[in-house]
Amino acid sequence: MNVIKEIQKLKKDLNAVILVHNYQLPEVQDIADYRGDSLGLSVAASKTKADVIVFCGVHFMAETAKIISPQKTILIPDKNAGCPMADMITIEQLRSLKQKHPNAKIICYVNSSAEVKAESDICCTSANAIAVAQNAFTDDDEIIFIPDRYLGSYTKAQTGRNIILTSGYCPTHAKILPEHVLAAKEKYPNSEILVHPECNSAVIKLSDQVLSTGGMEKYVKKSKSTRFIIGTEEGIIYRLKQDNPDLEFFPISNIAICPNMKLTNLAKVHASLKEKKFEVTLPNEIIKKAKKSIMAMLDYV
Repeated sequence: MNVIKEIQKLKKDLNAVILVHNYQLPEVQDIADYRGDSLGLSVAASKTKADVIVFCGVHFMAETAKIISPQKTILIPDKNAGCPMADMITIEQLRSLKQKHPNAKIICYVNSSAEVKAESDICCTSANAIAVAQNAFTDDDEIIFIPDRYLGSYTKAQTGRNIILTSGYCPTHAKILPEHVLAAKEKYPNSEILVHPECNSAVIKLSDQVLSTGGMEKYVKKSKSTRFIIGTEEGIIYRLKQDNPDLEFFPISNIAICPNMKLTNLAKVHASLKEKKFEVTLPNEIIKKAKKSIMAMLDYV
Protein backbone atom coordinates (compact mmCIF):
# COMPACT_ATOMS: atom_id res chain seq x y z
CA MET A 1 0.00 0.00 0.00
CA ASN A 2 1.48 3.38 -0.94
CA VAL A 3 1.96 6.12 1.62
CA ILE A 4 -1.08 8.19 0.57
CA LYS A 5 -3.42 5.20 0.80
CA GLU A 6 -1.92 4.29 4.17
CA ILE A 7 -2.46 7.87 5.40
CA GLN A 8 -6.10 7.71 4.29
CA LYS A 9 -6.57 4.37 6.10
CA LEU A 10 -4.98 5.67 9.30
CA LYS A 11 -7.14 8.81 9.16
CA LYS A 12 -10.27 6.67 8.98
CA ASP A 13 -9.14 4.37 11.78
CA LEU A 14 -8.28 7.28 14.09
CA ASN A 15 -11.12 9.62 13.06
CA ALA A 16 -8.45 12.15 12.12
CA VAL A 17 -8.31 15.20 9.89
CA ILE A 18 -5.29 16.84 8.30
CA LEU A 19 -5.08 20.64 8.42
CA VAL A 20 -2.50 22.14 6.08
CA HIS A 21 -1.17 25.69 5.86
CA ASN A 22 -0.91 27.33 2.44
CA TYR A 23 2.90 27.42 2.66
CA GLN A 24 3.36 23.65 2.94
CA LEU A 25 4.92 21.42 0.28
CA PRO A 26 2.60 20.52 -2.65
CA GLU A 27 2.58 16.83 -1.68
CA VAL A 28 1.27 17.78 1.76
CA GLN A 29 -1.29 20.25 0.42
CA ASP A 30 -2.66 17.47 -1.78
CA ILE A 31 -3.68 15.29 1.21
CA ALA A 32 -5.31 18.09 3.19
CA ASP A 33 -8.85 17.92 4.51
CA TYR A 34 -8.58 21.67 4.88
CA ARG A 35 -6.01 24.08 3.47
CA GLY A 36 -5.89 27.67 4.60
CA ASP A 37 -4.20 30.57 6.32
CA SER A 38 -3.90 30.89 10.09
CA LEU A 39 -7.44 32.22 10.49
CA GLY A 40 -9.00 29.59 8.24
CA LEU A 41 -7.16 26.81 10.03
CA SER A 42 -8.20 28.18 13.42
CA VAL A 43 -11.83 28.13 12.31
CA ALA A 44 -11.46 24.61 10.92
CA ALA A 45 -9.91 23.41 14.18
CA SER A 46 -12.82 24.88 16.13
CA LYS A 47 -15.43 23.13 13.97
CA THR A 48 -14.03 19.69 13.27
CA LYS A 49 -15.64 16.67 14.94
CA ALA A 50 -12.49 14.58 14.50
CA ASP A 51 -10.78 13.03 17.50
CA VAL A 52 -7.31 13.67 16.09
CA ILE A 53 -5.96 16.73 14.25
CA VAL A 54 -2.73 16.43 12.31
CA PHE A 55 -1.48 19.98 11.90
CA CYS A 56 0.84 20.50 8.96
CA GLY A 57 2.23 23.91 9.68
CA VAL A 58 4.40 25.26 12.49
CA HIS A 59 4.23 24.78 16.23
CA PHE A 60 2.18 27.82 17.26
CA MET A 61 -0.58 26.71 14.84
CA ALA A 62 -0.76 23.27 16.43
CA GLU A 63 -0.82 24.91 19.86
CA THR A 64 -3.73 27.07 18.71
CA ALA A 65 -5.66 23.97 17.68
CA LYS A 66 -4.98 22.43 21.10
CA ILE A 67 -6.20 25.57 22.85
CA ILE A 68 -9.42 25.61 20.81
CA SER A 69 -10.01 21.86 21.17
CA PRO A 70 -8.24 20.68 24.35
CA GLN A 71 -10.11 17.39 24.35
CA LYS A 72 -8.66 16.40 20.97
CA THR A 73 -5.30 14.84 20.21
CA ILE A 74 -3.22 17.38 18.28
CA LEU A 75 -0.24 16.07 16.33
CA ILE A 76 2.50 17.99 14.52
CA PRO A 77 4.49 15.81 12.09
CA ASP A 78 7.80 17.59 12.73
CA LYS A 79 8.44 18.87 16.25
CA ASN A 80 11.17 21.18 14.95
CA ALA A 81 8.76 23.18 12.77
CA GLY A 82 8.90 26.41 14.72
CA CYS A 83 8.40 30.10 13.94
CA PRO A 84 11.22 32.61 14.44
CA MET A 85 8.70 35.44 14.79
CA ALA A 86 6.92 33.64 17.63
CA ASP A 87 10.25 33.42 19.44
CA MET A 88 10.67 37.20 19.21
CA ILE A 89 8.18 37.87 22.03
CA THR A 90 8.58 36.07 25.34
CA ILE A 91 6.23 36.10 28.28
CA GLU A 92 8.81 38.10 30.25
CA GLN A 93 9.03 40.74 27.52
CA LEU A 94 5.25 41.01 27.33
CA ARG A 95 4.91 41.42 31.09
CA SER A 96 7.57 44.13 31.02
CA LEU A 97 5.61 45.97 28.31
CA LYS A 98 2.45 45.71 30.37
CA GLN A 99 4.23 47.23 33.36
CA LYS A 100 5.35 50.18 31.22
CA HIS A 101 1.85 50.60 29.74
CA PRO A 102 -0.51 49.36 32.49
CA ASN A 103 -3.69 50.57 30.77
CA ALA A 104 -2.85 49.25 27.32
CA LYS A 105 -4.79 46.46 25.62
CA ILE A 106 -2.83 43.61 24.05
CA ILE A 107 -3.44 42.43 20.49
CA CYS A 108 -1.43 39.29 19.94
CA TYR A 109 -0.74 38.03 16.43
CA VAL A 110 -1.37 34.28 16.39
CA ASN A 111 2.29 33.82 15.44
CA SER A 112 3.16 33.59 19.14
CA SER A 113 3.42 31.05 21.94
CA ALA A 114 0.47 29.76 23.94
CA GLU A 115 1.65 31.47 27.12
CA VAL A 116 1.92 34.82 25.32
CA LYS A 117 -1.62 34.36 24.01
CA ALA A 118 -2.72 33.61 27.57
CA GLU A 119 -1.36 36.98 28.69
CA SER A 120 -3.14 38.90 25.88
CA ASP A 121 -6.59 40.43 25.52
CA ILE A 122 -7.27 39.22 21.98
CA CYS A 123 -5.49 37.46 19.15
CA CYS A 124 -5.56 38.36 15.47
CA THR A 125 -4.33 37.00 12.17
CA SER A 126 -3.09 38.85 9.11
CA ALA A 127 -6.61 38.44 7.72
CA ASN A 128 -8.46 40.18 10.55
CA ALA A 129 -5.87 42.38 12.32
CA ILE A 130 -7.50 45.58 11.02
CA ALA A 131 -10.99 44.48 12.05
CA VAL A 132 -9.76 43.54 15.52
CA ALA A 133 -7.94 46.86 16.02
CA GLN A 134 -10.94 48.85 14.77
CA ASN A 135 -13.62 47.08 16.73
CA ALA A 136 -12.33 45.24 19.79
CA PHE A 137 -11.52 48.33 21.85
CA THR A 138 -12.55 51.97 22.19
CA ASP A 139 -10.96 54.79 20.21
CA ASP A 140 -9.16 56.02 23.31
CA ASP A 141 -7.50 52.73 24.15
CA GLU A 142 -3.75 52.37 23.90
CA ILE A 143 -2.88 49.11 22.13
CA ILE A 144 0.27 47.02 22.29
CA PHE A 145 0.60 44.93 19.11
CA ILE A 146 2.86 41.87 19.37
CA PRO A 147 5.09 40.55 17.93
CA ASP A 148 5.15 41.58 14.23
CA ARG A 149 6.21 45.19 13.75
CA TYR A 150 5.27 45.13 10.05
CA LEU A 151 1.74 43.79 10.44
CA GLY A 152 1.36 46.11 13.45
CA SER A 153 2.60 49.10 11.46
CA TYR A 154 0.23 48.32 8.58
CA THR A 155 -2.68 47.93 11.00
CA LYS A 156 -1.79 51.22 12.66
CA ALA A 157 -1.67 53.03 9.30
CA GLN A 158 -5.01 51.58 8.20
CA THR A 159 -6.88 52.24 11.44
CA GLY A 160 -5.24 55.32 12.96
CA ARG A 161 -5.31 53.58 16.33
CA ASN A 162 -2.80 54.33 19.09
CA ILE A 163 -0.66 51.23 18.59
CA ILE A 164 2.65 50.51 20.30
CA LEU A 165 4.91 48.32 18.17
CA THR A 166 7.55 45.79 19.15
CA SER A 167 10.55 44.55 17.18
CA GLY A 168 9.41 41.14 15.91
CA TYR A 169 9.19 40.24 12.24
CA CYS A 170 9.00 37.31 9.83
CA PRO A 171 12.48 36.57 8.41
CA THR A 172 10.98 35.13 5.22
CA HIS A 173 8.85 38.19 4.43
CA ALA A 174 11.67 40.51 5.50
CA LYS A 175 13.71 39.12 2.59
CA ILE A 176 11.25 40.68 0.14
CA LEU A 177 12.63 44.11 -0.79
CA PRO A 178 11.40 47.00 -3.00
CA GLU A 179 13.93 46.05 -5.69
CA HIS A 180 12.30 42.62 -5.91
CA VAL A 181 8.93 44.26 -6.54
CA LEU A 182 10.36 46.53 -9.24
CA ALA A 183 12.20 43.67 -10.93
CA ALA A 184 9.06 41.50 -10.89
CA LYS A 185 7.00 44.33 -12.39
CA GLU A 186 9.48 44.58 -15.25
CA LYS A 187 9.70 40.82 -15.74
CA TYR A 188 5.94 40.20 -15.55
CA PRO A 189 4.22 43.28 -17.04
CA ASN A 190 0.47 43.82 -16.74
CA SER A 191 0.35 41.84 -13.49
CA GLU A 192 -1.38 42.80 -10.27
CA ILE A 193 0.93 42.82 -7.26
CA LEU A 194 -0.42 41.11 -4.14
CA VAL A 195 1.70 41.22 -0.99
CA HIS A 196 1.33 39.96 2.56
CA PRO A 197 1.11 42.52 5.40
CA GLU A 198 4.14 40.91 7.04
CA CYS A 199 6.17 42.67 4.32
CA ASN A 200 7.84 45.99 5.09
CA SER A 201 6.12 49.30 4.37
CA ALA A 202 8.29 50.10 1.33
CA VAL A 203 7.17 46.85 -0.33
CA ILE A 204 3.55 47.48 0.65
CA LYS A 205 3.64 50.93 -0.98
CA LEU A 206 4.62 49.37 -4.30
CA SER A 207 1.83 46.78 -4.23
CA ASP A 208 -1.71 46.84 -5.57
CA GLN A 209 -3.29 44.80 -2.77
CA VAL A 210 -2.22 43.83 0.75
CA LEU A 211 -3.75 40.49 1.70
CA SER A 212 -3.38 37.39 3.85
CA THR A 213 -2.88 34.18 1.90
CA GLY A 214 -6.57 33.38 2.39
CA GLY A 215 -7.34 36.88 1.18
CA MET A 216 -5.23 36.33 -1.92
CA GLU A 217 -7.12 33.14 -2.71
CA LYS A 218 -10.43 34.98 -2.52
CA TYR A 219 -9.23 38.10 -4.32
CA VAL A 220 -7.90 36.47 -7.49
CA LYS A 221 -11.25 34.81 -8.09
CA LYS A 222 -13.02 38.18 -8.37
CA SER A 223 -10.26 40.30 -9.91
CA LYS A 224 -10.41 41.27 -13.58
CA SER A 225 -6.67 40.64 -13.83
CA THR A 226 -5.33 37.37 -15.21
CA ARG A 227 -1.70 37.76 -14.09
CA PHE A 228 -0.55 38.17 -10.49
CA ILE A 229 2.79 38.76 -8.78
CA ILE A 230 2.64 37.11 -5.36
CA GLY A 231 4.59 38.68 -2.49
CA THR A 232 4.60 36.05 0.23
CA GLU A 233 6.08 32.60 0.93
CA GLU A 234 6.10 30.82 -2.41
CA GLY A 235 4.10 27.78 -1.21
CA ILE A 236 0.82 29.62 -1.79
CA ILE A 237 1.45 29.71 -5.55
CA TYR A 238 0.88 25.96 -5.83
CA ARG A 239 -2.60 26.33 -4.39
CA LEU A 240 -3.39 29.43 -6.43
CA LYS A 241 -2.45 27.65 -9.65
CA GLN A 242 -4.43 24.55 -8.68
CA ASP A 243 -7.57 26.49 -7.88
CA ASN A 244 -7.27 28.94 -10.78
CA PRO A 245 -5.77 27.10 -13.78
CA ASP A 246 -6.69 29.86 -16.22
CA LEU A 247 -4.73 32.52 -14.30
CA GLU A 248 -0.98 33.16 -14.12
CA PHE A 249 0.95 33.53 -10.86
CA PHE A 250 4.56 34.62 -10.43
CA PRO A 251 6.69 34.75 -7.26
CA ILE A 252 7.87 38.22 -6.31
CA SER A 253 11.19 36.65 -5.33
CA ASN A 254 12.59 33.13 -5.35
CA ILE A 255 14.14 33.64 -1.91
CA ALA A 256 10.84 33.96 0.00
CA ILE A 257 10.91 30.40 1.34
CA CYS A 258 10.19 29.49 4.96
CA PRO A 259 12.45 26.54 5.92
CA ASN A 260 10.19 25.61 8.85
CA MET A 261 7.14 25.33 6.60
CA LYS A 262 9.05 22.91 4.36
CA LEU A 263 10.00 20.44 7.11
CA THR A 264 6.78 18.42 6.87
CA ASN A 265 6.47 15.75 4.17
CA LEU A 266 4.28 12.72 3.46
CA ALA A 267 6.55 10.31 5.35
CA LYS A 268 6.36 12.48 8.47
CA VAL A 269 2.55 12.78 8.20
CA HIS A 270 2.33 9.00 7.90
CA ALA A 271 4.60 8.48 10.91
CA SER A 272 2.65 11.06 12.89
CA LEU A 273 -0.61 9.18 12.35
CA LYS A 274 0.87 5.69 12.77
CA GLU A 275 2.84 6.44 15.92
CA LYS A 276 0.75 9.36 17.22
CA LYS A 277 3.71 11.71 17.20
CA PHE A 278 4.43 14.44 17.99
CA GLU A 279 1.56 15.24 20.35
CA VAL A 280 1.09 18.85 21.43
CA THR A 281 0.26 19.29 25.11
CA LEU A 282 -0.28 22.42 27.19
CA PRO A 283 -1.05 23.16 30.85
CA ASN A 284 -4.77 23.50 31.53
CA GLU A 285 -4.36 26.99 32.97
CA ILE A 286 -2.61 28.21 29.81
CA ILE A 287 -5.31 26.63 27.65
CA LYS A 288 -8.07 28.28 29.67
CA LYS A 289 -6.54 31.76 29.48
CA ALA A 290 -5.34 31.57 25.89
CA LYS A 291 -8.69 30.26 24.65
CA LYS A 292 -10.36 33.53 25.67
CA SER A 293 -8.07 35.58 23.42
CA ILE A 294 -8.43 33.17 20.50
CA MET A 295 -12.20 32.84 20.72
CA ALA A 296 -12.48 36.63 20.95
CA MET A 297 -10.56 36.79 17.66
CA LEU A 298 -13.06 34.48 15.96
CA ASP A 299 -15.74 37.14 16.42
CA TYR A 300 -13.96 39.02 13.62
CA VAL A 301 -13.87 36.30 10.98
